[in-house]
Amino acid sequence: MSRAKATPPDRSITGLRATPATGAATAPPLTAGSDFLHLDIADAPAGGRAAWLADQLRAAIADGRITAGGRLPATRVLAGDLGVSRGVVTEAYQRLVEEGRVAGRGRAGTVVVAAPPAPPRPQVAPAPATLFPTSPGSDIFDAVRTAPARIDLTPGVPDLAAFPRAEWLRAERTVLRHLAAADFGYGDPRGAPALRRAVAAWLARNRGIAVDPADVLVTAGVSQALGLLAQALRTDGIDRIAVEEPGSLGVRQHLNNWGMDTPPVTVDAAGLRVDELAVGGAGAVMLTPAHQFPTGVVLDGDRRRQLVGWARAGGLVVEDDYDAEHRYDRPPVPALRALLPDHVCYAGSVSKLLAPALRVGWLLVPNRYRDAVVAAKRNADLGNSVLPQLVLAELMTSGALERQLRLLRRRHVRRRDAMVAAVSSDLPGATVHGAAAGLHLMVTLPGDVPDTEVAAAALARGVKVQPLSWHCQRPHRPGLVLGYAANTATDIEEGVATIGAVLRRGCMSDRGPGVAAAP
Repeated sequence: MSRAKATPPDRSITGLRATPATGAATAPPLTAGSDFLHLDIADAPAGGRAAWLADQLRAAIADGRITAGGRLPATRVLAGDLGVSRGVVTEAYQRLVEEGRVAGRGRAGTVVVAAPPAPPRPQVAPAPATLFPTSPGSDIFDAVRTAPARIDLTPGVPDLAAFPRAEWLRAERTVLRHLAAADFGYGDPRGAPALRRAVAAWLARNRGIAVDPADVLVTAGVSQALGLLAQALRTDGIDRIAVEEPGSLGVRQHLNNWGMDTPPVTVDAAGLRVDELAVGGAGAVMLTPAHQFPTGVVLDGDRRRQLVGWARAGGLVVEDDYDAEHRYDRPPVPALRALLPDHVCYAGSVSKLLAPALRVGWLLVPNRYRDAVVAAKRNADLGNSVLPQLVLAELMTSGALERQLRLLRRRHVRRRDAMVAAVSSDLPGATVHGAAAGLHLMVTLPGDVPDTEVAAAALARGVKVQPLSWHCQRPHRPGLVLGYAANTATDIEEGVATIGAVLRRGCMSDRGPGVAAAP
């Protein structure tokens, strides 16, 4: 019986070749070349490879592709990449050593020690007056954030020096010890299940909100939560979200960027004027009921009942639970979401509790919007980075986050008291608002001097503050919004004294006998 003839392999598919002697398949040789500087040994002249390589390295050091302190590849690695003997690379490195361009550092490898200085980039700090326009643009917070200042009293910044580094590292080691390889793949765009469970438990324990972990959407902070929600609302025919007046300029800009109109609704000593909201015609309202920004007032019981009635009649409430955990002289305020889960979209984060750089927050929405916001999140970024989510979940479930909150409250009270005392001493006639909670004070000023001018003059003296008028769509008494969480008592006192000096130099036309406390 004849034996069938073997079919030769398809080399175009397998990429293999047969050796003439044995017919055994072997892999083709790798193409010589290096990712490092994209060096190609084929460009080197015959017999001059070491000189050519030394020339390439000199050029890379001269034009800044390799900077001082940069490490060259190990000789064995680069020789393998280029397909040359190790001696070629060693000789090239030795030439640079003799020229004083590189030096051997033992296990640290061969390091560049002499490189031409980079040409200086002209950095002209903007004049303080230009940083505080009466109508700020969408990039204003970036500009102010990067402006140099000796003391930074801008609001919205927690005590970053208090970040629990040891607890975070401990939690991260715990997470990595138990993490499966599959957990490093693409995850659920709603967020890691462990964090969604931890957030649900945190909200139930601290905010009185009962929520299924499946309904928690992990976001990159409250700002992304608002963007996702705006996309969902627009598909539902809602393109107007009423906002508090005064209210956060940043929130207003973010909603405007997503095509939302933001009509103002007055905030008084009892919170949002629901009667004004009812006649305004907006289908949704964005508010900070636990600690209104910037006034610091709490939405009182009567206004809450009015808002519940408005929502049940067809309105939608967007609740930013701003600074809810940071309370000192008052009992906790229940979240609106706990009262009206079918009419309230709820957003929160750990930006003020841990650090804004983590970019971790959460969003709860009524069932009718759930699929839309999840789709928007999937389209935005496929979900937050998983490892920080799991570490945060560990901090929440271990009790470390609650310990951090207790530590911060004690520290914040001391700093708040220092700022209130400094305002009383150095800003006569000023009125302090919102001292019972939060990380900032709103201070209204006597007279009619533009608060943008006060902010510019303070920055010229090294103190950064935020003018109240930025957060107002309607005319309002001039004032400043001053953050105290990130500063020592000494810096707070010096910063407020500087503001007082600015006002005394002719910026204040009416002086009262002392600081007044807002009701």
